[in-house]
Amino acid sequence: MKEFSAILQRLAGASGPSALATLVRVDGSSYRRPGARLLVTPDGERTGSISGGCLEEDVAEHARAVLASGKASLVVYDTTTENDLAWGVGLGCHGVVRVLIEKLPPAPAWAGALLENFRQRASTDLVAIWEAADSALLGTRLAAEMSALPRSGLQVFRETVQPPVPLVVCGAGDDARPLVRLAKELGWHVTVADPRPAFATAARFPEADAVVVARPEDIAVHLPPDARTLAVVMTHHYRHDLPFLRALLPIPLTYLGLLGPKKRSEKILSDLAAGGFAITAEQRARLHAPVGLDLGGDAPEAVALAVLAEMQAVLSGRDAHPLRERTRPIHA
Repeated sequence: MKEFSAILQRLAGASGPSALATLVRVDGSSYRRPGARLLVTPDGERTGSISGGCLEEDVAEHARAVLASGKASLVVYDTTTENDLAWGVGLGCHGVVRVLIEKLPPAPAWAGALLENFRQRASTDLVAIWEAADSALLGTRLAAEMSALPRSGLQVFRETVQPPVPLVVCGAGDDARPLVRLAKELGWHVTVADPRPAFATAARFPEADAVVVARPEDIAVHLPPDARTLAVVMTHHYRHDLPFLRALLPIPLTYLGLLGPKKRSEKILSDLAAGGFAITAEQRARLHAPVGLDLGGDAPEAVALAVLAEMQAVLSGRDAHPLRERTRPIHA
């Protein structure tokens, strides 16, 4: 999502045409999955990627030809042969990938619609027609426009593009800073909330999308309206952590974490129950306390990595075991 957001921003500010390469189909293995994109400007500047690095140069050559001709092109890379070392090393070997390359005008309408939907925290249905009897139909458009194209024989890549994953960090201490930085590297939308004005400042969290001074009981106001919302409570103060948790537990978040030792977490939950807060089995199962995977390391950056790794596993529906122990394909 971070790559796609960067591409959209580049398109929004473009003064001339550019070429967009979209990975539209994969048969077998590949480094990237359908939906990966690479934007190439006439001067050769690139944003995004469609492989591990081995295809980009060749795709850029095709992009220059598409920019010159104005006609979209489908490029096929076959890495299924054992001696195909040139392509196989970068793609992950034994796959056939199809890449649609199209010429785009400055600020195409579908890109503007995507950016607006990102701001509104809404999803967008996109299609990329990569094979058609009429080559003029090739290219990316909003899915809603497909109804005006009642043509047979079209090969189409369909994608629902979600806005950036929302993360709310309840606590603006020093250890929250690397967490915010790493979350932004993932392309997530990050809100930092803390009741202490001296901590919750934009100067301390320049990468955050929003920094708010908020009482724990008011945190729900600052949660994005997105079913994928993640939250972590990490103020390091019992008198803040407990009310934050009390406010967040009833909300059906995708992920809720509490920083601190297990004994401390159990005390907070026990005190909540003693105060009349009935914690359901569903709420308890959704709570990750202590937060994070057991990666080792106690530096703030290591803790941030452990927390974000667990969040990513939950988002992806994975168990966070080593890939060498996985018996099924890595990608669905």
